[in-house]
Amino acid sequence: MRTPLVAGNWKMYKGPTEARRLALEVRNGRLGSRDGTEVVLIPPFVSLAAVEEILRGSDLRLGAQNVFWERQGAWTGEVAPDMLRDAGCSFVLIGHSERRTHFGETDVTVARRLRAALDAGLHAIVCIGETLSEREAGSTESVTATQLQGGVGALASSDWSRVTLAYEPVWAIGTGRNATPAQAQEVHAHVRAWIAAHAGATIAREVRILYGGSVKPDNAAQLMEQPDLDGALVGGASLESDAFLRIVTAARPRA
Repeated sequence: MRTPLVAGNWKMYKGPTEARRLALEVRNGRLGSRDGTEVVLIPPFVSLAAVEEILRGSDLRLGAQNVFWERQGAWTGEVAPDMLRDAGCSFVLIGHSERRTHFGETDVTVARRLRAALDAGLHAIVCIGETLSEREAGSTESVTATQLQGGVGALASSDWSRVTLAYEPVWAIGTGRNATPAQAQEVHAHVRAWIAAHAGATIAREVRILYGGSVKPDNAAQLMEQPDLDGALVGGASLESDAFLRIVTAARPRA
């Protein structure tokens, strides 16, 4: 069974005071839950300590929104993987489309960040996805295959147990639009087939693939019914505990 995973990416929202309040609401909403879903909260760097304090002793996981590939040094503004571990993180988000679009992230830097995260014992959520023009040109599969090859293509078989992929069509992030369940399933199936061809059928069956892009309580259940969707990477809806928890309940274990 693939354990479903729902991760809330808070982006550049929720400083320590607000983050502490939201994390507490999510923790209280999950008390006593036995639905088998893994939940990760991904606040801004400045709020990691505040959220870690709230999550301590619970089954909720803490993640960071980015990581650098060096362990230390004169890299002003960057955060090393060991620092994230020391701050209580077990997950890290890598290659989000906003990082690719606005901050020059490439498949090469995604691979470097991923390698560093795995070497530090972190679990990585690696994002892929096409722009609207690429989808309209019929290039979705070729774009995602290129991103997969450049970002995770060099992984050893032993690395995959700490990698989750997140398909996020760029045209659906923060736009209110989202891929239909059929569109999402089509790409997820393509991604799983790529993994099978490059890493083997066993890994392809076991790796989790999340969907992200305007996931909301009213569309989550239909998305999660698709056989190759193993959870969600949630943006805006993760900033409200009730909405986020409703999305969490929509996830189900996958055979």
